[in-house]
Amino acid sequence: MYVIDEAREEREIEAKYNELIAACRELKPLSPSEEADILRAYRMAKTAHAGTRRKSGEPYIFHPLAVALIAVKEVGLGPIAVISALLHDVVEDTDITLDELRMVFGERVAKIVDGVTKIDDVMVIQQAESKQAENYRKILLSMCNDAYVIFLKICDRLHNMRTLDSMRDTKKLIIASETSYLYIPLAHRLGLYTIKTELEELVMKYTNPEKYAEIAAKIAATAGTGEQLRACLYEPVKQMLDQAGYHYTVKTRVKSVYSCWKKIENKHVAFEEIFDLYAMRIILKDVPREHEKEECFKVYAMISGTFEPNPKRFRDWITHPKNNGYESLQTTVMTPIGRWVEIQIRTERMDTIAEKGMAAHFLYKEAHPEEQIDNNPVEEWLAQIRTSLEQSDKSALDLVEEFKEALYTKEIYLFTPHGQTITLPSRSTVLDFAYAIHTDLGHHCIGAKVNARVVSRSERLHTGDQVQVLTTENTMPTEEWLNECQTQHARDAIKLCLRTRRKEFTAEGKHRLAEYLKKQRIRNNPQNFGQLKRFFNQKSDVDLYYDIAVGNISERQVAECFGKARPEPQLFFLDHYKEIHPFLLDREYEDYPTETASCCKPVPGDQVVGIVQDGKIMVHRTNCREAMKEMANHENHTVRAKWRQGEQLSLLTGISLTAIDRKGLLQEITGHISDEMDLNMRAITLEASEGVARGIIMLYVNDVVSLNGLIAKLKSIDGVEDVHRI
Repeated sequence: MYVIDEAREEREIEAKYNELIAACRELKPLSPSEEADILRAYRMAKTAHAGTRRKSGEPYIFHPLAVALIAVKEVGLGPIAVISALLHDVVEDTDITLDELRMVFGERVAKIVDGVTKIDDVMVIQQAESKQAENYRKILLSMCNDAYVIFLKICDRLHNMRTLDSMRDTKKLIIASETSYLYIPLAHRLGLYTIKTELEELVMKYTNPEKYAEIAAKIAATAGTGEQLRACLYEPVKQMLDQAGYHYTVKTRVKSVYSCWKKIENKHVAFEEIFDLYAMRIILKDVPREHEKEECFKVYAMISGTFEPNPKRFRDWITHPKNNGYESLQTTVMTPIGRWVEIQIRTERMDTIAEKGMAAHFLYKEAHPEEQIDNNPVEEWLAQIRTSLEQSDKSALDLVEEFKEALYTKEIYLFTPHGQTITLPSRSTVLDFAYAIHTDLGHHCIGAKVNARVVSRSERLHTGDQVQVLTTENTMPTEEWLNECQTQHARDAIKLCLRTRRKEFTAEGKHRLAEYLKKQRIRNNPQNFGQLKRFFNQKSDVDLYYDIAVGNISERQVAECFGKARPEPQLFFLDHYKEIHPFLLDREYEDYPTETASCCKPVPGDQVVGIVQDGKIMVHRTNCREAMKEMANHENHTVRAKWRQGEQLSLLTGISLTAIDRKGLLQEITGHISDEMDLNMRAITLEASEGVARGIIMLYVNDVVSLNGLIAKLKSIDGVEDVHRI
């Protein structure tokens, strides 16, 4: 519990400010005017936030001081960013206005603070929209004009995540979900990899606490290994580098909890099988640009001549850098204590780019405004965002979703028959390629010749492919085409075409609807038309007329809308598992019906959260991607939920299994499930190919303990290589 001691707090505030000024001076000598402005901003923020405390009980000024320090020490931003960070909450939380900031600190600081400030709480947003999405959209619009906005938002979010323990449980989940949804992808795209790693770690700590604690304990159990590696690897390597006359820095690291979990989940490996749990980075100093590759390979030759390398794990990112500019040699060697260690070899210049990516280019230009620097990747990226945001017909949710999808996407490079290069996101299809060249080409696409081989519209493309689009005038887009493309550009073009074509059916739809209403003696007026739209859940007049014109809505269904016809009998299947109310919810939602979400299939014992959806509570695991996306965009849909103690429930879940195929395998698997564990199976599929059997088992379990017990049992079967929950 935090104890208030104002005298001690005053000393701490002054100490934090002095630490901030020292960090600024270390980064770059400050001019007298810059130092005076920082002091003025600090005093203004301290006065404005006086008497205000954070949820933890600490004085609020601790937060802007911490954000400013992160901006300097962990991102490398200068005085303008420090001033803006100190003042970033004063407009939102105090009586200070943007005009006052503009008068004292100038236009740029005012614009940055405005960009970082959330939209007004009383802003009216349509019910279908999301306030969080509007906030994200405002940040993106502001970011297009000044990248400091997003740098400071990331710094702000990092400190909020570091101090999340004082928040209530649902608020922790909402903030962690927002972080995962937008801020981690942004940190990744900007190349702020150290910050990205810490944010990932903190998100996992709050959304998947049990798994986080389990892996953290396993990492802690290897603590003595680091000292052994220092004696048998780090010291010999340093001795080699010293003898060769290199100036260098050696850094070591243990893989983060989140990175270990991600590898375990994606690669389905055991913790003990993670090769790069330990890593060493060799950073060569004072190497001329023209000799960087040569010197890095010399160091690699020394290391691989002393320690046995794993040839499958060598990566040359110097000869062929990654799309984001990353350069490094990476190898994995076996140490005398039987532990694999990844070694990265790079120069100082490469390390700066690897640590700060796009941000490194931006910060260099900020520090050297007199130099002409071409192809600044940050400015090019912001220009692309600006172009996208200019499409005003999209909702905030659509814009943010489109932007977020593009953050992690790698690019592929394709060629037309005439040698023109087309750049698209990875996983793009022939249809995406066609629309990237011209909209009409996309509308009439039936397939393509890829490297002289005829393929379908939905064929995925790869870097280096030469693509010749095949068309016919008889083909036009349908709804199914939306599943055959990946890029937002192609989807937008298809949707626009479909809307345009639907409008052609408006006259026919109006005529049929008038006839239906006349026969049923129902007045054809705006009120009744609105009732029809609500009944058939149609968003636009055009969609309603289209469905009537093509027969999707019949005369009988129109009559049902107005109670003029009895609905046809329907067959309902009752699932007795859904009749149980196994959750404790926030008081205002305790009478809502609940369902376990099919996307993550929670079972008793899992950490869960409720999401309000269509008049019921969908209960998800707290680390479910769908739940985190919903919490990130709709905070008011989030409901605290936990399992009732002592309830005996059987809930449907699934496991995936991979094994060496052999006679009697299926019988042994089902025996463990039915006889030993006494669990009911709903479905099982097991297919064998080239000696390997892969299957999915859907079954009812009482709790996560039973599920984990079953997974352990199945893993003990001879030949079973992997079992994991889906």
